[in-house]
Amino acid sequence: MTQSSPGKTIDFIFDFASLNAYLAERALPELVGRTGATVNVIPCLLGGIFKATGNQAPFSAYAGIRGKLDYEMLEIRRFVAAHGITGFQMNPHFPVNSLLAMRGLCACAPGDEFDRYLDAVLAGFWERGLPMGDPSVLASVLTEAGLDAERLIALAQTDAVKAKLADNTAAAVERGAFGAPTFFVGDEMFFGKERLGQIEVLLT
Repeated sequence: MTQSSPGKTIDFIFDFASLNAYLAERALPELVGRTGATVNVIPCLLGGIFKATGNQAPFSAYAGIRGKLDYEMLEIRRFVAAHGITGFQMNPHFPVNSLLAMRGLCACAPGDEFDRYLDAVLAGFWERGLPMGDPSVLASVLTEAGLDAERLIALAQTDAVKAKLADNTAAAVERGAFGAPTFFVGDEMFFGKERLGQIEVLLT
């Protein structure tokens, strides 16, 4: 995405596999409209971030805590309602391997292709409930979106694109990220979709 003034740019550490990253992405246009900020989506591999930092997914971390996962789902429903996110459904194939999809995002040209890929694949993961770890399903979703699935999936297998995703992930960890969604406005870090309000305060 095109960058504007540095003080109005939000770096968004992103992985399709993160439900909360999906919810944040769908809520961000409201914030952008009110602040004039630009969102710079940075594809990273959440599993790589977890491995580097010793973190784990909430559905694993909270599995043994009575009531915690029920409360997490309650907060998700509240967030969905508050931001008018109408398409969401929990993916029945969760957790879904996002490696190929993330490499494909790294293969996209900045601008329209990147944005169309992002929107279509997010919908596949979190609105259509598809098994997006399956290359044939990913290809079908890209084709439906009018993208060149064969080219993008071929590029996703190249060393250069694999290195780009690995480098993005390492750089996010170096900046302090330990999960997704993580946001940076300059040197200020914000973790979680619940921090969007804090970001808006900083930007206004």
